[in-house]
Amino acid sequence: MAHLLSLAPPHPGGATGGPGPIHGRDPRGRVLAAAAFAVVVTGLSSLPVLALAAVAALAMLPLSGLPPGPTLRRMVMMDGFILVMLVLLPFTTPGTPALILPGGLVATREGLRLAAEIALTANAVILMLMVLVGTLDPVRLGHALARLRLPLRLVHLLLFTVRYIEVLRAEYDRTRQAMRARAFRPGSNRHTWVSLGQLVGMMLVRALERSERILQAMKCRGFTGQIPLLDDLSFGAGDRLFGVLFALALGCLIAMEVALVRAA
Repeated sequence: MAHLLSLAPPHPGGATGGPGPIHGRDPRGRVLAAAAFAVVVTGLSSLPVLALAAVAALAMLPLSGLPPGPTLRRMVMMDGFILVMLVLLPFTTPGTPALILPGGLVATREGLRLAAEIALTANAVILMLMVLVGTLDPVRLGHALARLRLPLRLVHLLLFTVRYIEVLRAEYDRTRQAMRARAFRPGSNRHTWVSLGQLVGMMLVRALERSERILQAMKCRGFTGQIPLLDDLSFGAGDRLFGVLFALALGCLIAMEVALVRAA
């Protein structure tokens, strides 16, 4: 079920994302690196530095073992969510006119710059998250978050979601199959909306009942609110080298940003 939360397809050997060099790094370091990259990149404003950050994220792709084609297609899908905003920004942001279209539409330089800034930032951050976090098995990700002292309730929610979302999906498929066996055909009518509403309500009720049974079963097995973490995580020499190189790269981005801002 790693594919439910991971952005990478399962590797035939069972590891998500394939045997890339990044795959062997400590998951805590990868989570911290992704968070630091996101914080730094979202604070940048110079287009050359943002473009360099996007290139750096793209350069990390071969190290992750992710297939380039499907990964870039996922990036295009993500861009589809912000495409409308990027198209409208040049025409809705006040500033110096840069392009006048038929019908009186005026695109401003400030709007074009803002659209480019948002596009570069979003693509750089999402691609780096795919490379560093998306290649983690969800269970390892949960253990890493727990070791980083994140609230245990959030970690438990992640682990239980990964464990039981497939069960709920199978329950949903059985319910839909039963509806089709009773000649249900969706359409734009009151009967369809009532039936779909009942389906959603039934899924919520069954999910609640299942969660209560799971909690009772866990208490019978001595559950006290703590899930033992079986992964013994430790930073090795490779993890330290990765952290130092990644920190230097972020430092270079910050230094270039400061230099360009002062030069302007």
